[in-house]
Amino acid sequence: MSRGPDVATMLERALAAQARNAGCPVTIVESDWTRWASATFTGARHNIVLSAPPSPALDTWLAALPEAEFALRGHLVADALVATCRRSQDGVTATIEALTVEDRAF
Repeated sequence: MSRGPDVATMLERALAAQARNAGCPVTIVESDWTRWASATFTGARHNIVLSAPPSPALDTWLAALPEAEFALRGHLVADALVATCRRSQDGVTATIEALTVEDRAF
């Protein structure tokens, strides 16, 4: 029996869906995550590189990302930010860093 997608896959899908809904579809170029724990929480740190055509909608979406809400089954996004953003005439490449924690109430 499959347990469903892992938290990294769910986060990638949520980011892509939010961008698409904001009118700026993105492509996930690279994604990596490592387990993380504190005295009270367990989760993962994520680094996701995405690319997209330059647009005002993309700029708005990236600027709003730290305040975005994510629906991830069994997990909460505790922090998300745009760590780097490189722009060229051909496109934008951004690195998103996020911290997810397991939702023990789930």
